[in-house]
Amino acid sequence: MERTKHYVGSPVIKKDAKALLAGKPVYTDDIAPADCLIVKVLRSPHAHALIEEIDTARALAVPGIETILTWKDSPQKRFTMAGQTYPEPSPYDRLILDQRMRFVGDAAAIVAGSDERAVDRALRLIKVKYQVLEPVLDFHTAKDHAVLVHPEDSWKSLCPVGADSRRNLCASMTDGTGDVDTVLSQCAHVIEHTYHVKANQQAMMETFRTFTTLDAYGRLNVTSSTQIPFHVRRIVANALDIPKSKVRVIKPRIGGGFGAKQTVVSEVYPALVTWKTGKPAKMIFTRYESQIASSPRHEMEVTVRLGADEDGVFQAIDLYTLSNTGAFGEHGPTTVGLSGHKSIPLYATPKAYRFSYDVVYTNTMSAGAYRGYGATQGIFALESAVNELARELQMDPVQLREKNMVHEGDVMPAYYGETANSCALDRCMARAKELMHWDDKYPSRALGNGKVRAVGVAMSMQGSAISNCDVGSVTLKLNDDGFYSLMIGAADMGTGCDTTLSQIAADCLCCDLDNIVVHGVDTDVSPYDSGSYASSTAYLTGMATMKTCESMVKKILEKGAEYLERTIGDVDFDGSEVFCLDGSGRISLQDIGNRVMCNNGKALEVTESHSSPVSPPPFMVGMAEIELDQETCDYKLVNYVAVVDCGTPINPNLVRVQTEGGLGQGIGMAMFEDVTRSEKGQVYENSFMQYKLPTRMDVGTIQVEFESSYEPTGPFGVKSIGEVVINTPSPAIAGAVANAAGVQIRELPITAEKIFRARAALKNGG
Repeated sequence: MERTKHYVGSPVIKKDAKALLAGKPVYTDDIAPADCLIVKVLRSPHAHALIEEIDTARALAVPGIETILTWKDSPQKRFTMAGQTYPEPSPYDRLILDQRMRFVGDAAAIVAGSDERAVDRALRLIKVKYQVLEPVLDFHTAKDHAVLVHPEDSWKSLCPVGADSRRNLCASMTDGTGDVDTVLSQCAHVIEHTYHVKANQQAMMETFRTFTTLDAYGRLNVTSSTQIPFHVRRIVANALDIPKSKVRVIKPRIGGGFGAKQTVVSEVYPALVTWKTGKPAKMIFTRYESQIASSPRHEMEVTVRLGADEDGVFQAIDLYTLSNTGAFGEHGPTTVGLSGHKSIPLYATPKAYRFSYDVVYTNTMSAGAYRGYGATQGIFALESAVNELARELQMDPVQLREKNMVHEGDVMPAYYGETANSCALDRCMARAKELMHWDDKYPSRALGNGKVRAVGVAMSMQGSAISNCDVGSVTLKLNDDGFYSLMIGAADMGTGCDTTLSQIAADCLCCDLDNIVVHGVDTDVSPYDSGSYASSTAYLTGMATMKTCESMVKKILEKGAEYLERTIGDVDFDGSEVFCLDGSGRISLQDIGNRVMCNNGKALEVTESHSSPVSPPPFMVGMAEIELDQETCDYKLVNYVAVVDCGTPINPNLVRVQTEGGLGQGIGMAMFEDVTRSEKGQVYENSFMQYKLPTRMDVGTIQVEFESSYEPTGPFGVKSIGEVVINTPSPAIAGAVANAAGVQIRELPITAEKIFRARAALKNGG
């Protein structure tokens, strides 16, 4: 079959672009029934407390209030809200409503009523008597603390991740190769520092939101803005302690997720209301709730010991991560692994490495998944350490990386022993250096008037799906008149996977893109897919799409041969018709589609799944140029250059937008976004007035280019793009600041105040 059109590699417009630009009702709240009960949660003012009494009488008397639910009305079967493949590595430590409050903002009661004003009034009238307990707020002291965040006997861990609730441990582990301590003792240069990343918020435009109904068969229908429809089905069933067959999940358009919606944040509350009352219910998180009771990035401190010989060749890397999972363990055991396994493998030279970690419970907001998923924290630490080592060696940090970086064909011991079958990291570095005019700008140059410009560099890697675990699936149907229905289980969350997967299918089927109709996810009819996370969709579901198309072409050939009264070896398919190789006959795809509707014993419908034994990493180089005022220590980002190896880009426009968006988030994390708490554990940054996100005016000039490699295990050579792009800004900007100000800031965000204090301490001999 000859390909007549090439959609892969073309900047195709997203299939839903016009509808979104026109403001069509496509999001969860747009399509919710008008008679939904409004659901809100009464939240704990204490970081750690036991509910002794809840008086709901006055609140229930408010006109319009349907029900108020407390821990006494909630199923007592523990579950996890983490959207992960069963058996989930995250511990089962949640109840929908619990008697024990574990952070400021924890759910104490659910109120449902016919209108929002009534619900808000009822929330104010509920009287709760708390027994206030000592909280564990400092994650440095949480391990083996006398106060337990989860003292209950019903806590359980399904997987051997080193969890022990009696020690406030959500996970703990060590691995590595070689004798790290001996090798480090023999190194000419050893850098040892600790780097701190805060609990950043994903800050997607559409907050968490869900509506639920009971259908005519008594099944719970959950419509939610989620990245993980099939996991939501399991989690909601576990939470309500009902059969999974009683739950159906539908995913409409998503207004951004960035990992936040890989956790079931809002779904269980209206689900419980609907299951109890039989009435439709809807919960829409306010921005305030999203800031104080959601699923932000895990706060981590990463200690790096990096040893090199006199020439700057790395000999050993020792990395220890302390991760704060907060009150619950969602994604705690899994994010932490990426802090080492997706930072250390950037370098091929070490003779030995060790990676160990502890993930601890504290009485703070529970953490979750955020783009980069732990790799972001580890890469900030290791890449900053590499920049610090370069200064000690008095070596250009680009040159130091060129001596040590991983190359195509290298085995990566710290990346589960995988081989880098596709790696253009060296070409990414060379091109970034050229675009930044690095040799002219490194390390810094004075502009006069107290201003100085400086540059910094960092590398990053990620993965493409979770190897030997995640599943991507696609169903393809040939319809009358010869058009195709493509049903995918992956959740398009604004990234355009509905479009990119259609591009793959169109090339495989040699048809027009408009001949493929894409369906959103409905767990009743869509094929099972793990969901849109772990940078999996293009790579994993893309391969499932290719396999499905191959099976469909085979079916079309068989049916066409039957109609032409030939054997399958006598015919071929060019995307529009099946024709005899000897030129004696042909039948159009349109006719095949119409004829199979009558007297047909073999449906032209195919479902294929794909799971990968490897997770090929994309690679990236980022370079930052900043301008710093030597007197005030205030600085701004002037230029950012990024060169990415994501295999073969399917849609250059969408890949570029992904990169620019991820860089914007990484820049915000590096420069502006902060999370601080009161002594009682209350988050101060509870709105966008306090939580500072960068605007277009704050990110300088961003220049993005791609150095393609070809990944043999991906569709058309594809690797992932979604997460790798967020990882370089923080270490690159930290490096630029160090070159401009003479001090290394090891805690994010990097602010003028921190630079000023570090310079003052250096001046005073601190």
